[in-house]
Amino acid sequence: MIVYDRLWSTMKKRGMSQYRLLREFKFSSGQLDRLRKNENVSTYTLNQLCKILHCSIEDIAEYIDESPNP
Repeated sequence: MIVYDRLWSTMKKRGMSQYRLLREFKFSSGQLDRLRKNENVSTYTLNQLCKILHCSIEDIAEYIDESPNP
């Protein structure tokens, strides 16, 4: 499962608010809601976030293996 917990800490470090993403960078509230809920988002969205925040994908997303250990 891909989670976006790192996005929120990266945004805080960079001084970026959700409001600013909505107003200045024209992000939709639906996109932010999907990120908050760790739902599917496009690679375009991830690319835009990396450009805006001047960071790498590892700074906004993380893969968590949810499979049971044998």
